[in-house]
Amino acid sequence: MAAHDSLKARAPGGPPVIVSLPTRDLARAFGFYRKGLGFELMVETEGDAMPEPVHFRLNAGVSLMLIPTGGFGWVAGGNRVAEQGVSECILGLSLEAEAQVDALIARAREAGAEVPAPPAKQPWGYSGTFKDPDGHVWMVDAAG
Repeated sequence: MAAHDSLKARAPGGPPVIVSLPTRDLARAFGFYRKGLGFELMVETEGDAMPEPVHFRLNAGVSLMLIPTGGFGWVAGGNRVAEQGVSECILGLSLEAEAQVDALIARAREAGAEVPAPPAKQPWGYSGTFKDPDGHVWMVDAAG
C-alpha cells in the first residue's frame, strides 16, 4: 500500500491538511481563535486551559495549528518567519450565507482583528477579510 493510500484511510476525501501559523504570543492567539472566533479544539481541555499543541479543527479534513515563532523556524527548516505586515498567503473560509460572513468578521473584529475589507458584494461573490493579531490574513466568503 502506498503512503498516500494509508493517509487517505485516515480522512475521507484524502489526507488531512494541517495549516500551521507562527505566533509571537501563543496565549493571545489561542484566545483569539478559541474565544473570539469559537474555533473547536482538536482535544478539549479542562476549563480555559491552553492545550499543547494548540490545534483547532476547521472541518473533517482541515485543521489549524498555532506554533510559537521560536519553534516555527525549526519546523520550517530554518526559514525565517515573515515580519508582521508581510503576507505570504491568504487563508480562506467559505461559508454558506452572507449573514454568516458578516457574523464571523464581526466576531473577529470584536476579538481584536483588523478588518481591511469589510464584507461586501464583489464580482466573485460576497466576501470580506480580517487579520488575526499576528497579521495573518483570512478571507471569508459566502459560497452561495
